Amino acid sequence: MKSVITTIISAADAAGRFLTSSDLESVQGNIQRAGARLEAAEKLANNHEAVVKEAGDACFAKYSFLKNSGEAGDSQEKVNKCYRDIDHYMRLINYALIVGGTGPFDEWGIAGAREVYRALNLPSASYLAAFVFTRDRLCVPRDMSAQAGLEYGAALDYVINSLS
Repeated sequence: MKSVITTIISAADAAGRFLTSSDLESVQGNIQRAGARLEAAEKLANNHEAVVKEAGDACFAKYSFLKNSGEAGDSQEKVNKCYRDIDHYMRLINYALIVGGTGPFDEWGIAGAREVYRALNLPSASYLAAFVFTRDRLCVPRDMSAQAGLEYGAALDYVINSLS
């Protein structure tokens, strides 16, 4: 799984060089933010059911037509699948916070996602609404520290930008 550290080391190795001072600064910055990322990951893990439910509820509130006949959420089974997909992405966010890189998204969540949603006639905008709601709902210091909030928000932004 890609992390900032493995990416930097792989790039240096591919170029046949030692790590530069810039490389080492990137690694050091990643390590310095590790505590905040782990705090965010822990808060998300402890509250994931509520986060997923609120995100899914926000999605269906904004796009209420999705529950109409013939739409992506016209049965409880399809609604449950929407919540399942949101849960999947929240787990990837959790994993990315832990590894300190976008590897989990890139490997398991982003590649082909838009194409899958198009093929299944699932509007990706509704998923984006769920993640935007989750990002905007974050309250520092109620939910987590400021630095942890920045790390969590950055992970959400990556998902939002990747699916846009």
